[in-house]
Amino acid sequence: MASLNTRQIAAIGVMGALTTIATMMFAFPIPATSGYFNFGDAIVQISALVFGPIVGAVAGGLGSGLADLLGGWYNWVLPTTVIKGIEGYVVGTLAGKKEERTLQKTIIAWAGGSVVLVVGYFLVQIFMYGFAAALVEAPFNAVQAIVAGLIGIPISTALKDRLDII
Repeated sequence: MASLNTRQIAAIGVMGALTTIATMMFAFPIPATSGYFNFGDAIVQISALVFGPIVGAVAGGLGSGLADLLGGWYNWVLPTTVIKGIEGYVVGTLAGKKEERTLQKTIIAWAGGSVVLVVGYFLVQIFMYGFAAALVEAPFNAVQAIVAGLIGIPISTALKDRLDII
């Protein structure tokens, strides 16, 4: 495996911090599962679409997990870190390299990441709270994924066109 370069390490730090902030600043609790609706996924998507799968995975996973840790959602730290890390990796991988990127690939990448988000949390919530509670939160996770795309796709497209990355 190739080592990370300085730009990737810096991107992980900045985007991870932004993910934590976006997750914690706009947290709307969902009582059925002790989860919460937030805007952190938009930053996970932006991280992956601008900087690629490794930065998307590490910044998204660690930033989201840290938000749960700092916010007191201790039972969610590990599941969130894994789910958001996989989401970031899937989005970055499906989007492909900058030279090959099209709007269609970007939308497919967002959709793939959205499936990871919704299915990942649904499975964990079935295990933790039961099927009925997981079913209550699934629509909130789907809306969170849609909002992530509505925010993340335009911002990442604008950033990627202005930054000399990947």
